[in-house]
Amino acid sequence: MIYLDNAATTKVRDEVVEIMLKYLGEEYGNPSGVYSIARSAHSALDKARQQVAQAIGAEYAREIFFTSGGSESDNWALSSFTKEGDHIVTSMTEHHAVLETCAYLEKRGREVTYIRPDKYGMISAGAVKDAIKENTTLVSVMHANNEVGTVNPIKEIAEAAHEKGALFHTDAVQSAGHIPVDVNKIGADMLSLSAHKFHAAKGVGALYVKNTVKLPPLIHGGSQERGRRAGTENLASIAGMGLAIELAVKEMEETNKNLVSLRDHMINELLFGVKDTVLNGHPKDRLPGNVNVSFKNVKAETVLFGLDLKGIAAASGSACTAGAIGISHVIEAMGIPGEYAAGATRFTLSRYTTKEDIDMTVNAIKEIFDRKI
Repeated sequence: MIYLDNAATTKVRDEVVEIMLKYLGEEYGNPSGVYSIARSAHSALDKARQQVAQAIGAEYAREIFFTSGGSESDNWALSSFTKEGDHIVTSMTEHHAVLETCAYLEKRGREVTYIRPDKYGMISAGAVKDAIKENTTLVSVMHANNEVGTVNPIKEIAEAAHEKGALFHTDAVQSAGHIPVDVNKIGADMLSLSAHKFHAAKGVGALYVKNTVKLPPLIHGGSQERGRRAGTENLASIAGMGLAIELAVKEMEETNKNLVSLRDHMINELLFGVKDTVLNGHPKDRLPGNVNVSFKNVKAETVLFGLDLKGIAAASGSACTAGAIGISHVIEAMGIPGEYAAGATRFTLSRYTTKEDIDMTVNAIKEIFDRKI
C-alpha cells in the first residue's frame, strides 16, 4: 500500500512501539502506587510530561494535561472558560471537535462568531480583532488546517485576543510535531495535541494550559492530572507520545526538507500534468506534507475509489467526515467554485513517504482520468 492519508493518522514508529511494550509488559505498574514498579511508572509519566512540555516550549511540565486525544482536549478547553451570556470567536474552518463543541455551547446560552477564511483558508488577525466584543471570553483558532494545510498567523491572532482581554486557544493537532510550535512565542493560553498525528498511538493526546490559567476538572475522582482528570493514566500510550514528539522535534528540520521537496514535486506534477487541476490552501504558508487539489467537474470519490483499487490511500475532507457525502465545510467556507469544490482531494505525506510513492500516485491519477475521458 501507498499511504497518503497521514493527516488522518500515522504509522506508529518502531521506537514508540518498543517503549509502549515496555510499559504494557515488564513495567506495568499503576503510577499512583508507592512500591517500586509504581514508582517506575510514575517516573515514566513525569518524563513524558516533560518531553511534551519541551517540545512545545512550555515553561512547566505541570502545564501539560494528558487526555484521550485532540477532540477531548478541544472540548475541555472550549467548555471550561465560558458561561451563559459569554461570547466565543472561532473560525468556519475549524475541526469538527471545535465546531460541534461551539454548537453545543450555543444551545446553552453562549454566543459564537464564526470567521470566514480568505480564499486560501487563512484566518486573519484583523478579522478576529473585529469580531471580539465586550463579552468575548475566548478565541479559538487552529494553528494549521487539517484539510488544506494552511498555517494561520496565530501569534497575531493571540495578540488580538489578549488585547481585548480574551483567552486564546489553538488546536495544534496538525502542527505539533510537524512545524515549530512554541506556546510562549505564539501566546497560547491553551493548546491541543494528538499523539497519533506524529507517529504515536491513537487514543492519547494532551492539553497545554498556561500556568496562570485555572483549569476546572473534566473528570472527578482521583488525583490524577493534578486533580483535573481522574482515572488511571494510559501510561504506555503516554510514554510513546512523549518519545514520539521528542523525536519529531529533533528530526523536524531534516524531515521537513524532504517533505517539502516531495510535496512541491507532487503539486507541480498534478497542476501541470492533469488538466483542470487547482491547488487548495495557501501556496507557501502550508504544512510540509499537505497536498490538497481539486479536479474540475470530478467528484473526489471517483479519484479515491480508483486510487484504492491500486492500493493507494488518500482522502477527501477531514478524516472524521470521510464517510459523509457532500462538500467539505472548509472548501465551502473558502468559496471554491462549484465545479471544483466536489473534487477536493487531500494527500498527506509522512517521514515514510518516498518519491516513488508520489510518482506512482500521480501516474495512477492520470490513468484514472484517461479512463474517465
